[in-house]
Amino acid sequence: MRIARFSIDGNVAFGAVEGDRPDELVLDIIKGIPFTDFELSGTKVPLSKVRLLPPVLPSKVVAFGRNYAEHARELGNEVPDAPFAFFKPSTSVIGPGDEIQYPSFTEDLHHEAELAVVIGRLCREVPRERVKDVIFGYTCANDVTARDVQKREKQWARAKGFDSSCPLGPWVETGLDVETASDLTIQLTVNGEQRQLGRTSEMIHSIEDLVVNISEAMTLLPGDVILTGTPAGVGPLHVGDEVAVTIEGIGTLTNKVVKRG
Repeated sequence: MRIARFSIDGNVAFGAVEGDRPDELVLDIIKGIPFTDFELSGTKVPLSKVRLLPPVLPSKVVAFGRNYAEHARELGNEVPDAPFAFFKPSTSVIGPGDEIQYPSFTEDLHHEAELAVVIGRLCREVPRERVKDVIFGYTCANDVTARDVQKREKQWARAKGFDSSCPLGPWVETGLDVETASDLTIQLTVNGEQRQLGRTSEMIHSIEDLVVNISEAMTLLPGDVILTGTPAGVGPLHVGDEVAVTIEGIGTLTNKVVKRG
């Protein structure tokens, strides 16, 4: 099931996305929130009549760096022996169609297409065999990065945590199991030109590894997001660019880069 979060007539709700053709998609509005048992209301609205929002509002986004060997090498970095985590604040999250604001403090903004794992229940110290039970679903992400700032400051808080640096969407796909999500095509285009192409099976540390690793240290809450790393091919973005992340079995997340006002 594809679960979207949207706004219509000033109201925010969740809905199940139905249909296959992009111009015929409709939302069946969910009663309540999707992290507990829920019912579909039967009230349906065309997707074209709503504004899609970030599919979740995470209390934290935990991102893992250098989790694809070719990406680590393209930036001249060693492949880490253990998962390497950093944070993006909740204020970095934007939704499909929202604008990526080019920060004034960077001259080298980069795209990074990623598979995002959405947590569905409160959990801590999750054993490997229970990882599948705490995952709500998967969505597309773009770990937008101020590359020059990342290199200069070493700490990544500003380089990867600025406002609008974490596009998520267009919805959460709940119908994928961990095994399927671990071998999906992931690609990114800029203005229709392919920049990144890989498979999630190229991850050094698996989805299970990442959930186990971070839950050893902290409690994860429903709606929290884990970014699993990016394949090779990262590169610059410029004002006016339209960047799209597409993941097999999930959908396409599209955003435009604008000058920060």
